Amino acid sequence: MDCYNRKTMTSNKILHLTLLKKWFDLIASGKKTKEYRKIKPYWNKRLVGKKFDEIYFKNGYSKNAPFMRVEFKSIKKEKENYVIYLGKVLEKKNF
Repeated sequence: MDCYNRKTMTSNKILHLTLLKKWFDLIASGKKTKEYRKIKPYWNKRLVGKKFDEIYFKNGYSKNAPFMRVEFKSIKKEKENYVIYLGKVLEKKNF
């Protein structure tokens, strides 16, 4: 029998982003409440028409890299950027 049970899994839509330490620390402290991404085909595909509940930020690519879950508020286009509005930090690990 398959131990994978879809009903027990969360239905949250997650946006995964990797950040440099400077920006990661500013978001973790609550000083940075917006994240920017250039309007390019890569980000169009990942962001346009999608709805998210949370953002998972990592500082680096290692298995034990600092990690945080942040509330997702909205995405707007401003000039040549997507602006991702961040809510409160929900969880921090490996700080």
